[in-house]
Amino acid sequence: MRLMFVLYLCFSVSAVFGESPNIVCIVADDLGYGDLGCYGCSDILTPNIDRLAAEGVRFTQFYANAPECTPTRTALLSGRYQHRVGGLECAIGTGNYGRYDEAAVLSDAHDLGLPPSYGALPAILTGYKSACIGKWHLGYERQHWPDKHGFDFWIGPICGGVDYFHHTEPFGECQGNHLDGDHVLYKNGKEFFSKKYMTHLITDEAVEWLKKRSAKIPFFLYVPYTAPHSPYQGPNDRQPEKKGYLNWDKGDRATFAGMVEELDKGVGDICRSLDKQGLKENTVVIFFSDNGANKKGNNGELRGHKGSLFEGGIRVPCVIRQPAAIKPGIVSAQPCMSMDLTSSIASIAGVKAPDGKPFDGMDIINHVVNGKPTASRTLYWRARRGDRLQRAVRDGNIKYLYRAKGAKVAEYLFDLKADLSEKNNLINEQPEKAETMKIILEKWEQKVKNKRGVIENDK
Repeated sequence: MRLMFVLYLCFSVSAVFGESPNIVCIVADDLGYGDLGCYGCSDILTPNIDRLAAEGVRFTQFYANAPECTPTRTALLSGRYQHRVGGLECAIGTGNYGRYDEAAVLSDAHDLGLPPSYGALPAILTGYKSACIGKWHLGYERQHWPDKHGFDFWIGPICGGVDYFHHTEPFGECQGNHLDGDHVLYKNGKEFFSKKYMTHLITDEAVEWLKKRSAKIPFFLYVPYTAPHSPYQGPNDRQPEKKGYLNWDKGDRATFAGMVEELDKGVGDICRSLDKQGLKENTVVIFFSDNGANKKGNNGELRGHKGSLFEGGIRVPCVIRQPAAIKPGIVSAQPCMSMDLTSSIASIAGVKAPDGKPFDGMDIINHVVNGKPTASRTLYWRARRGDRLQRAVRDGNIKYLYRAKGAKVAEYLFDLKADLSEKNNLINEQPEKAETMKIILEKWEQKVKNKRGVIENDK
């Protein structure tokens, strides 16, 4: 009887999604939990993303796999914890700089990036046409570029942050490193020059690609915007020269808000293109942020910002729409992560992980479609940069957090159900629980241990 019930669920999901649904995955860069109208923002207008949420499901406990760009994107494209890859627990630095020991080893060996052998999207989507239009940040080296991962078409900056008008990295001195301000915009492997504002360029290229695609072939469109990542430049803020490093983070909330509103308009243009081509019903549209906002953004009542494993650095907005399968107006409190989207995409496309082993994530779209109750999960994080190390584990509603910088160590234990803002540290009140959480975390670290970039005799 149990088997028949499971088979029925699988059949019903397949039936409502149809054969080979189209998939559009849009990623914002450094957008905070409280930076959208549908998440309570009052000073930024985001009608198009709000509409996606109203027409589909909005997640209130969605987490980025990391508090920075590169590792979250690694988890999304691989479908697994980024720690399994090696060297990608921190955002790749400007000019392909490795920001901690393993990453530095790989950078020196010209191998810092996501190897195609670790990737899943779009390689496993057999029969699909695919495009990557926007920020890459998964390796400067040619062997790590989007086409090596199976994208049929790609355009965008290969780096992290990029000048919105000159499409360059910053120049100047940064933490002892000289930055050359290189031009980093490429199209299908060749350097590409444009005068368009970066957000508009990404939107226009995505809409154009949708128009030109074959109507008979399903598609996977990955649209990682650079907005609202620094430098803080609205569409009317063009300067005659590219920005230097010291001016990179200058700006105010109003400029940040304008950048988010241009991003929202881009999402609207992409959705309208789907509508005009009659693709809305059979297209899954996913929108989320790669990590929490920095101090220009708004993480709501969450503690911390980008780069931190407090909730403000990792809990992010996520909405998914698919009219043929997902009922409108759903709000889900299911704890989930970026890598869960990979499992979901594979499931609705009817494909499996490339090596036959299960993905690390769960199928959250199936979970929503079938109206399943919120499931307790254990989720893990580890982030490294220089001599800074952060570890965290959430088990049910309890979260343990370890933060170290050099010899300075701090530990925290929170009950997220009672204390969403992480104000009440329970580490001294519940030492036994903290020890249990540490053991769980250590076992996970051993499970995802890798050999890429590991220094000999490094423990």
